[in-house]
Formats: sequence, C-alpha cells, structure tokens
Amino acid sequence: MTRAAADLNPLIPALPEWVVPVTIMFVLLALAYVGMWFGWRRRANRHDLPPLHAAPPVAELPPAKLQAGARYFGTTVSGNWLDRVTAQGLGARSSARLSLSAEGLDVIRLAGSFRIPAGALRGARHDQGIAGKVIPPHGVLVVTWQHGDLTLDTGFRLEPPRPGKGSAAQPTITETHNQWIRSISKLVREHKEHTA
Repeated sequence: MTRAAADLNPLIPALPEWVVPVTIMFVLLALAYVGMWFGWRRRANRHDLPPLHAAPPVAELPPAKLQAGARYFGTTVSGNWLDRVTAQGLGARSSARLSLSAEGLDVIRLAGSFRIPAGALRGARHDQGIAGKVIPPHGVLVVTWQHGDLTLDTGFRLEPPRPGKGSAAQPTITETHNQWIRSISKLVREHKEHTA
C-alpha cells in the first residue's frame, strides 16, 4: 500500500461485509424488473387492437338477463390459451362484475371496464384454464368474441349465486357456467337471425 493510500484509509469508513452482496442483489432485482416491464410492453404492442367498446356506468347498464361477480383471468388469442393479450388493458387480472343484456356482455372492473357487443360475441364454453391460469375442470367460463382482426377468448371464474330464502341447494360453479353458456349462445343465435 502506498503512503498516500494509507493516509486516506482512516478517512474512508469501513463498510459492513453485507453491504456489497445486498447492493448486488438489489441491482439484479432492478434489472429483472426492468426486463419484465419491457417484455410486458413488447407483448402489448404485439397485438394491435383497436380501442375496446366502453361499458356504460353501472347506474346506466341495460336490463340484465344475467349478472354475476367473477374473477377476470385474462384474454388470449382464440385457440391458443397461452397467447395472452395485454393490449388495451386486457392483461390485468382482477375482480369483475358481469352483466349480460341484449346489447352484449359488460365487464365492469377496476382495471378497466369494457363491453363485448352482442354482434361481436361468438360463443361460450367451459375450460380448465386460460392465460396461464389452470384450475379444476369446467372451472373457467371462456367467452369467445371478435375484436378488430382477432378472435379472442376471455376467461372468467364466476362466483356461485347465493341461494334464495327457503332454498337449501346452492348451484355449483358448473351449473352457473352452464346457465351463462346457454344464455350467451342464445344471444349469439338471436343476433345472427336478426342480422341475416
């Protein structure tokens, strides 16, 4: 050690041994976060979607054929349950309130409400997973719809309705999903007949 370095040594406080590894860990975490952010942005730009149809305010929703609370799992390109669409806010999983009317399916959620117009609906089915989320068989209600040039699948896990007064049996998730599948399929058929 040179004399100048030895003279400076008392002026530089000694760092605890844990400072360097902790600093390296935080730098690596920051780099991973930045990488994930860029990946998310790139995925959002991969699907060129027009703006979604806005859902009306809750107080102005049209008369509902069905309503339910649900968990919004995500939207994928139809036929590829892992090709998640993140454009236009469709990538954010969140709680939602669904309202099916003659005008379409309104998805009310804090992450961004939207409407799937009746003319855009293509059908509905049960599935086991969507957008990388897998749950028990028949656990996901998948709604297929057209938006721009893409046919999309959007997945929901519906909350079972509470039994009414004097009713002992509570419908299962499968029964609840079946009711929604029938209603959406009927709406699709009615719209096709009306526009034919």
